[in-house]
Amino acid sequence: MRFCLNGTTPPSHSQVNFDKLLNPHPLADNTTVRLDMDNEPQPDVLLKLEERVGGQSRIDDDDYVAGAPELIAEIAASSAVIDLRDKLRVYRRVQEYLVWQVRDRRLDWFTLTEYVPLQADAEGVLRSEIFPGLWLAVPALLEEDFAGVLAVLQEGLGTSNRGAFVQQLRQVQSDRFSATTIDSK
Repeated sequence: MRFCLNGTTPPSHSQVNFDKLLNPHPLADNTTVRLDMDNEPQPDVLLKLEERVGGQSRIDDDDYVAGAPELIAEIAASSAVIDLRDKLRVYRRVQEYLVWQVRDRRLDWFTLTEYVPLQADAEGVLRSEIFPGLWLAVPALLEEDFAGVLAVLQEGLGTSNRGAFVQQLRQVQSDRFSATTIDSK
């Protein structure tokens, strides 16, 4: 499947427009990722930084994601063994990897630079190291309390460190645009 931003996908894929919530980060689901010559997985969800602001992947001429996005998430029912073993190796250049093991009522969020699981805080909230403000309330997710999951996500997206991160991305974008404009003169 080719890359498309959430919000342009059919409504059945999402009941919440995460693209608006996570702006300015492209979010895609079931998109083919060309990691290397041997691996072209279709993760359930990916979140990436644009290449112009330091992201490690890009959208290629065929509209596929080329390179490792910053975050990949898999929802595993019968595929948990594959997601936790084979895909963990395949995704070795992805900076953060989430596996929601639905049947086991478990969620693992790995930082793949060291293959170390992130640790939840006292309330059971996991916080992305790559995307400040991206918070996940694990107990709420496991209880299928999606309103609770969304409330914690919105709380994280409202933090000052998230605001500073978005401002930093905008500044990098602005600086690169200015440099490109100057170079083209």
